[in-house]
Amino acid sequence: MTDVLIVVALLLVAGAATAAVLNRDPMRQALVLSFLGLALALLFTFLQAPDVALSQLAVGSAVTPLMILLTVRKVRRRPGSGDGVDKPAGRER
Repeated sequence: MTDVLIVVALLLVAGAATAAVLNRDPMRQALVLSFLGLALALLFTFLQAPDVALSQLAVGSAVTPLMILLTVRKVRRRPGSGDGVDKPAGRER
């Protein structure tokens, strides 16, 4: 029974990793990355490594996607919107 759970978890990890690579939108990538972290935590739990699973759950499922989402939000902010950042010289969009 344990082998079946490990194979299912491996398939979830492979599917989530593929989905993260194939997504072009950074917001969706962050969400898929969070799901990938959950799948990896499940895999580590099935492989009897609960300490690694807890670390993966905290970092891979929560902290890293949150940092990506905050970074994308900051990058997508428009210049000249009152945030104190000047427009860069060059092409205008």
